[in-house]
Amino acid sequence: MAETKKKATKKAVTEESVKEEAVKESAPKKATKKAAKAKVEKTEAKEEAKAEKKAEKAEKKAKKAAKAEPVKPVVTEAHASSLNVRVTPRKARLVIDLVRGKDVDYALKMLARVNKSAATPVAKLIKSAAANATNNFGMDYTRLYVAMIQASDGIKMKRYMPRAKGSSSGLVKRTSNIYVTVKERD
Repeated sequence: MAETKKKATKKAVTEESVKEEAVKESAPKKATKKAAKAKVEKTEAKEEAKAEKKAEKAEKKAKKAAKAEPVKPVVTEAHASSLNVRVTPRKARLVIDLVRGKDVDYALKMLARVNKSAATPVAKLIKSAAANATNNFGMDYTRLYVAMIQASDGIKMKRYMPRAKGSSSGLVKRTSNIYVTVKERD
């Protein structure tokens, strides 16, 4: 019987010790779980703070970029000019009046058929304005028309022509400044 009591007490002691060990083990596990949760929460909080700082920096950069680059208005017309063309303004106006308000293609075809000295520089100028419109402002070439075209006086070169009895008379060689504006039709 004594042996059975010893065995029973050993069993009781072992069961109690197992329970105590389980309680001891569970207590640190709970503590480590709490510590792990706290660490995770801290790292999440740090990451959120970093993300907020990055967002603030991005907003500041966007504001600086908006201030540095003003919004450009939409360009609806293109210009070209030719200064001091060796054609008198009166002769240039005769050709210019033919193409004012016409489509660019039609105006160029018309100028190719006109037998006037001012037709070549005016055609070059219209081509230049159309190229400015398509390359610089992205306009559609097929919808372009000559909205405004004008010729004004350029420099006047004064020369002399010999005349009878050793005299001379003055000559004025006129030049013209030609301006063209090309727009898109709606």
